[in-house]
Amino acid sequence: MKRKPGTIVVISSPSGGGKTSICRRLLTPARKRRGWAFSISYTTRRKRRGERNGREYYFVTDSEFRKLIKANFFAEHFKVHLYRYGTPRKPMEEVIRNGGVMILDVDVQGAFRLKKEYPEAITIFILPPSIAELRKRLIKRGTETKEQRRVRFENAKREIRLYRRFEYSVFNEDLDTAVKEVLSIINCHHCRTEKVRPEQIKKLSV
Repeated sequence: MKRKPGTIVVISSPSGGGKTSICRRLLTPARKRRGWAFSISYTTRRKRRGERNGREYYFVTDSEFRKLIKANFFAEHFKVHLYRYGTPRKPMEEVIRNGGVMILDVDVQGAFRLKKEYPEAITIFILPPSIAELRKRLIKRGTETKEQRRVRFENAKREIRLYRRFEYSVFNEDLDTAVKEVLSIINCHHCRTEKVRPEQIKKLSV
């Protein structure tokens, strides 16, 4: 039997929207055994407290990042919030070829670029319950300077206006509920009419 192509799931949100927390919740040991994986991006920003190279990100210098761009290593890359971020191409191609599900945690620009490169990808935008709550989350996590928070907050207001360009939107007011909604989207996406294969319809001919 022909192996079913893998699924690319692009999850995006403004900073503080909760996309990283949702991605972590989705990747349970049981789903990893079924071939679910997380695409680890490359970035030029410094490691935050508690982060580990190769787990949250691959941390590289700006010079190393530029060399990877020239080698066509990335499926997409952008400068976001003062730093560069890029999605490696090879892991995604392997998932498409071998089946499974690849979860990507990317910014809005990266999501649009990935959708163009991989039209079959599912795009999901995570919305905060309010601007006030988004600001509170950015301050509470304490991982940026005041200037970095200002840049992220201004970018967030612009990114939220683009939510209609995503196939699905999920409000992240309660994390458990948001994770369940994202999981439902992924599980039901294969039932969309355009994904029915011609050989399946042929069996229904009378």
